[in-house]
Parts: sequence; C-alpha cells; structure tokens
Amino acid sequence: MSIEIRLNTGEVLERAPGASLIEIAKSLGTGLERTALAAEVDGEVRDLRFRPDRSASVTFLDFSAKAGQAAYRHTASHILAQAAKRLWPEAKLAIGPAIDNGFYYDFDVDFSFTAQDLEKLEKEMQKIIKENLPLERATLPRAEALRFFSDAGEPYKVALIEDLPEGEEISIYRQGEFTDLCAGPHLGSTGKVKAVKLLSVAGAYWRGDEKNKMLQRIYGTAYPQKAELDAYLERLEEAKKRDHRRLGRELDLYDIFDEGPGFPFLFPKGMVLINELEAFWRREHRKAGYEEIRTPIILNEELWRRSGHWDHYRDNMYFTTIDETGYAIKPMNCPGGMLVYKRKMFSYRDLPLRVGEIGLVHRHERSGTLHGLMRVRCFHQDDAHIYMTPEQIETEIIGVTALIDRVYTLFGFKYSVELSTRPENSMGSDEDWETTTAALKNALDANGRPYTINEGDGAFYGPKIDFHLEDSIGRTWQCGTIQLDMQMPERFDLTYIGPDGQKHRPVMIHRVVFGSFERFIAILTEHFAGAFPVWLAPVQVKVLPVAEKYAEYAKSVAERLAESDIRAEFDARNEKIGYKIREAQLEKVPYMLVVGEKEASGGEVAVRCRKRGDLGPQKLGDFEAALLKEIREKTI
Repeated sequence: MSIEIRLNTGEVLERAPGASLIEIAKSLGTGLERTALAAEVDGEVRDLRFRPDRSASVTFLDFSAKAGQAAYRHTASHILAQAAKRLWPEAKLAIGPAIDNGFYYDFDVDFSFTAQDLEKLEKEMQKIIKENLPLERATLPRAEALRFFSDAGEPYKVALIEDLPEGEEISIYRQGEFTDLCAGPHLGSTGKVKAVKLLSVAGAYWRGDEKNKMLQRIYGTAYPQKAELDAYLERLEEAKKRDHRRLGRELDLYDIFDEGPGFPFLFPKGMVLINELEAFWRREHRKAGYEEIRTPIILNEELWRRSGHWDHYRDNMYFTTIDETGYAIKPMNCPGGMLVYKRKMFSYRDLPLRVGEIGLVHRHERSGTLHGLMRVRCFHQDDAHIYMTPEQIETEIIGVTALIDRVYTLFGFKYSVELSTRPENSMGSDEDWETTTAALKNALDANGRPYTINEGDGAFYGPKIDFHLEDSIGRTWQCGTIQLDMQMPERFDLTYIGPDGQKHRPVMIHRVVFGSFERFIAILTEHFAGAFPVWLAPVQVKVLPVAEKYAEYAKSVAERLAESDIRAEFDARNEKIGYKIREAQLEKVPYMLVVGEKEASGGEVAVRCRKRGDLGPQKLGDFEAALLKEIREKTI
C-alpha cells in the first residue's frame, strides 16, 4: 500500500506510509534536503521529521518562506535558552518565539543582563551550534509534563501547561541536555543554524500584564548566511540613525515628556508637517467626493454599549463622569459618525455617502508598548465612513484602494495588501461575515493587485483590508485599512429609502489612509531620515548672508519668498558662512541661498541644494518660480 505526496510543483509521488519528509526531500535528488527547513502538509507547518501516514499535499519551505524563517529562528531561540541554562542554571525560562526579523526569549534571573553577558551567551550558542545536537520532538501526558517542569524548577512552563485545554497534546523538544515545552516546528539539528547575533535586552512583563513580574527579554536574529546577517545589521544601524524619536528632538519637531507618557507634543515645525498633511488630505478627499465632519471627543457611555465597544474594547478606553452620568473619551470616531448619519433620512439616490473626519482619539495603551509617535495614547485618525447600498460595495472599495494608492505613491512607498478575516470575538451572523468577506475578496480580485489572507485578524464587526507600507530601508508599517461592516448599521438602526419606497439597511465602510497622522509623520521622518521633500519641509529655504552688511538684503529675500507662501528663514548671526551652511545642512533644509555683494547688487541668490550641492547663481525670480513649481508638484 502506498500514499500520494502531492508537491506544490504539481509532481505527485508514490511513497510508503511512514516515510519522513526529509527522506522524501532526499529522494528527489535536487539538493532540497539542504535548503528545506520545514514543510507545509495539508496547510499545517511540520518538522521535516514528520512522517505522513496518508496522502497529503506537501510544500517544502526554505528561508524565503515566512514559515521557514520562523522554524529557523525558533530553533535559534531554543539555542539561546540552552546557552542561558548552561551559563546560569538558576535562570527560569518563560517563552521564546520567532518574530519578524528575529526571535526573543524571556528569562527570570536575579540580575540584569549586560552587554558582556550577551557576548558570553553568543559564544555558548556557537558551541551548541557546533555540537550539531538533534532536536527531538516528544509528547507527554498532562500530569507527566506538569511533573517534569515542576521538578526542573520551571514555574512559567508549569503555568503555560495549566492554561492548555484538557486533552490537548503537550509536546516537548529535546536537544542534548536541554528540554523545552514547545509546539514547534524546528530544524533537524542545532548545526543547521549558521549566523546568529544577539541584539539587545529589554524588560517584558510576564504575559504582557503590568501586574505580573518583570522578566528580561533578550532579542536576537539568525540567518543562513553571514552576509545576510551583516546586511541586516547594517540596516539596523541605518534604522538607528533614522529613529524618529532622536530626529524629532534634533530637528525640533516633536517629543514626549515624562509628564505625559504616550501623549505627544508637536512643536511649531512639527505643526507644519501636520498642517501640510491635513491640507493634502482635505484636497484629495474633496476630489474623491468626501464631505468633512467633526464629532465630539467625549460621548455618553450608552453610545459605546450600543456600538459594541463596551464589550469588545473597554479595556483600551478612558472614562469620566459628568453630572453623575458615565461618559467615555472616544477611542474611535465611528459611533459619532453613526449619529451624524441618523440625523436625517437618506434616499438610495444620496448613496454612496462619503464622510471624512480628522478626529482626535484616545486609547489606553500599556506603558510597555509605547514607542515614540508610533504607539501613543492619543492621536489624530483620518477616519472616513462610506454608507452605501449592497450593489455599490465593490465599486466603493475599488475607489478607496485607488485613493490609497495615489497617496502612498506620492511619498514613494511600495506597499503590500492583506485581507483579514473573522476573529474569534466577533459580532454578527455567519451569513453577514460570508457576505462581507466575499465582497472584499471580489473587489481585491477585480483590482488585480496581489494580496495575502490573514486568517482571524479582522475587526470585531467585520473583515478588513490592510495596507503595509515599505519604507526606504525595507521595513514595513501597517497604515491604511478598509473595514466592511454590516453590524454598526444594524446596531444603530441606520436606514435609507430604496427605489421601492421601503426602508433598507445600508452597508458601511470604515477606512483610513494615513491611519494616524502622528504615526505617519514618524514613518515619514524615518523614511526620509528627516530630510523631508520640499513641499513638506518645515523650513524650505534658509537665506545666509556672507557678512552682517548683507543681512538687510537677506531679510528682503526671505520676506519676498514668504509672500509667496514659501517657508523661508534668514540667518543673521555674525558667524562664518561655512558654519551657517553646515548648520542648515544639519537642519536638513532643502535649499540654502547664500547672498553677498554680487547677489545683492544683481538681485540674485547663490543656490545650494541639500541633494545636488552648489547650483550656482540664479535670479531670485527664477529660483522662486522653480521652487513654487517643485512645491506644487510635490516632487520627492
């Protein structure tokens, strides 16, 4: 008796039951056994030691596949834990998953890890890699697993087992003297890991709960080739230089103070960024047929019960009491938008109705998750809601994706698209979810852009499309989203009069383009390394007199440019011109105009460009016209 192994290449193999995946890979004679790290068997990722006992579809995964990277780096995390236990046997182990671009492991020790400790750990990890220890999977009955980890003095592993449902298989992985609680999958041996680097240490509460003990989290990464690791470390160094928190302070744009953790302050130059982005947002949305509204920040508690946020989002909200009645500070703009729609009766002829809002929202984020402007507790969300008939869904989603494409392309971003489906804690019927998910999928298919499916990560009221930006150094950021909703219209009893004269329920889109103005500014800061395109730059021109006697002419140049709405400053300090130029370059000003006797007498300016260097003398009017054209065209 044989079974069929159906490969993703289309090839069908006849094999005896019980042949392992690595044996199957070797039998193909293509060197696959050297590059394969794991395999997907009927949709489930498995170790290469797995032995199919029935016919199955198999896709072998190398490091180019996300699941292959995860298996590789998860193995590296176990090597880290084994190294830590060798060096500090008293260390208690928590969790150690693979993450995007790397892995981490949480430890409970009675001292703080230092840079020297990371060096020791790396050396011990290299020893374990050279030992080429096989990773062996085994399963244990629940009672035996509890006893094993209790006897080993691993309370966090015991707690993890106790949280597993009764009857669930409990698997462990052994490598040499080290055993860990783990579902896998893993590589065949520690020697398969080639290039590894430990990066940093951070505090992390057990299970992410501030009421629990603070553990120490060691982050690292691993690659099959040292050259790949070196390239990644170079990107990390570049990312440090671009860190928006540092640049925000250096360029005097924004900051967050101890008096308000998670509550950002924007300074005058930062407000230029916000105002320019808002003006751009408003122009694009007017062209796309949106009307703008504004809704209150604080609304009655009953509204949030009606919307479902009370049951599904309450832990992330702030509350207050007014006149002995409970109120909530809005974490989202949607419920206020429902009330705006309900203020009058609409006809099918009024639909689609596109309504946008730049709304200030507040969300209670845990202190450990706060990160500059990327993760804050208050931000301005560029929300919009589209109310439509069921027949208009596909057209409207295509329209939103086109708007998002225009905006991201303007800033030079590449992006990928992801469809997220129904989560566990959702509202609504199976039929509603099937209808809305199919509608999003149809619109994406019609759009012709490739996308991936993220199972179970939709909003609690509907499926969504997420847009992930890729910045100039290859990092991705989730910004735009389109959420299709049949629950809010039901909960708020929204209706429109159809062609038959009867009331019908509209379908609704929630969508953002920037996501959060603050976060988008942080992304732009890092994407451009603080050197914003001229239309966004807080200061577009610096006028630099070569000596004090030319300050009056420099001032008149700056004033003329300002009359044309060009953001110009002149530097009247009694400093050498070379010093002033260097200062302007550090401030990342797009253009510097040097003026002396020749320029003052001829109505000229000597132009220096941040990107192109010395451009030589130009008539002031010619420079002004060229700059206005660059601003108008929003050149990057």
